[in-house]
Amino acid sequence: MSNLQEEYIRWLEQTCKPFTAKARERRDEFETSSGCEFPPLAAPARANLSTAGERAYLDKLGFPGEFPFTRGVYPSMYRGRFWTMRQYAGFASAEESNQRYRFLLEQGVTGLSIAFDLPTQIGYDSDSPMAEGEVGKVGVPVCSSADMDVLLDGIPLDKVSTSMTINSSAACLLAFYLIQADKQGVPWGKLRGTLQNDLLKEFVARGTYIYPPRPSLRITTDIIEFCSNEVPNFNAISISGYHIREAGSTAAQEIAFTLSNGLCYVEQAVRRGLDVNDFGKNLSFFFNGHNNLLEEVAKFRAARRLWAKLMKERFSATDPKALMLRFHTQTAGSTLTAQQPENNIVRTSMQALAAVLGGTQSLHTNSFDEALALPTERSVEIALRTQQIIAHESGVADTPDPLAGSYLIEQLTDELEAKAAELITKVDDRGGAVGAIEQKFMQGEIGRAALQYQRAIEKGESVVVGVNKFQTSHQAEPQLQEIDAQATRKQLKRLAEFHAGRDDKAVEVRLRELQDAAKGDANLVPKILEALRAKATLGEVCDTMRGVFGEYRDS
Repeated sequence: MSNLQEEYIRWLEQTCKPFTAKARERRDEFETSSGCEFPPLAAPARANLSTAGERAYLDKLGFPGEFPFTRGVYPSMYRGRFWTMRQYAGFASAEESNQRYRFLLEQGVTGLSIAFDLPTQIGYDSDSPMAEGEVGKVGVPVCSSADMDVLLDGIPLDKVSTSMTINSSAACLLAFYLIQADKQGVPWGKLRGTLQNDLLKEFVARGTYIYPPRPSLRITTDIIEFCSNEVPNFNAISISGYHIREAGSTAAQEIAFTLSNGLCYVEQAVRRGLDVNDFGKNLSFFFNGHNNLLEEVAKFRAARRLWAKLMKERFSATDPKALMLRFHTQTAGSTLTAQQPENNIVRTSMQALAAVLGGTQSLHTNSFDEALALPTERSVEIALRTQQIIAHESGVADTPDPLAGSYLIEQLTDELEAKAAELITKVDDRGGAVGAIEQKFMQGEIGRAALQYQRAIEKGESVVVGVNKFQTSHQAEPQLQEIDAQATRKQLKRLAEFHAGRDDKAVEVRLRELQDAAKGDANLVPKILEALRAKATLGEVCDTMRGVFGEYRDS
């Protein structure tokens, strides 16, 4: 049996050095201002551990880039390159959103993150009566390939990683993105990014569903299958705990219910005959960065370790990339306060730091004014600078998993993993994620946790600075982002011109083909792509599938 020192040397020679030879580190040496070295990995000295302690370390922590990935998914983590710095953006119109994306790229953003308006999220075109008053209010409206042309104008899709926060209508947005790639002459194999495409969490926590759970799960699996075959470097799903936490869950519930949903998606893909070692490499996750810095660091580590074990034990995954839990983090919108909004800069900084210490692959930092309105250009710049300061000035990115070995961090990691595993068993006992959702188990657990937290705030047991303690009677209102009413008129005009310039009969043919496919069991993504190429709109495609699957109404 190898000891810790031998295993460390093996990791350094066989895992770390080959990785850094391909992905060079940012500097030749990492050290503090006093000349203290940041090593490639800090590990306990053998003299401080018993034989049992060495074995426990190797089994539970191991080394970054190796199972069980507790200490990170890549051997050198941020010594090679920083996490992808994304800023979630989209508002008013495709034109204004495009301008914001260009601004963000100029300021150092390394990946786009597109926010869609509510009608787009739930499958309505901007001219639908259901969309009235909501066009462009919480994101960008995208009804047609013409909208996507404007939204991505001048943005090279072979050079920019794009995340799209879209679920019920995700297949349409993926198709629009592929159509745009074709127009730019970019092969699909060169596209990088992530489609959220996580329908189960909509029923648990967020509510922007269209179809009932089971047909929704079918469409999600169709997208995973299609991307596995056709868009191999694009993450077909981002399994989301973010909204579960925003709905009021605990950290342990966020891990458990997110991973339970992930297990359901993997099971569906395996039933399709897909190889878990193939599609498993393109699964990604999305977590919340909340206020308790130490618990959050432990949460990310526990989730990574638990997912690796589940993929290995339940699905016999062997490819290391299929065992990795790679994740994006967004700081917690639910913690932002309208009172003393500048305090949110501090909250966001702590949450972002927790995500980095926990080993995130991608990060969005909320803007301080988001409890009041969509963020302004100034507040977005401050949010981005928060990430850049952590990356370049704090030193926390200079060695992997810097808090490993802390008695408290390791205890919290173990406890959160155990609590999450217990909840996953309860979900399994109810038939898995779909059964647990249909029986309202997840929703009930989250509701109770949210109520308990709210009561603690109201009683003053949990302090929210500026809200239930340290209030001020006078505060200056920050300048807020305003949505130009002209943006909606421009959007409706472009949609009318799009309708006028197409062959309606060709659209009808493609929509009937989609309807027939929905009644069977064929993969729907190619039919959706054909319909949108023929100039169908997002609303027409979603309405066609509504006619087959029906709409979900929460009881």
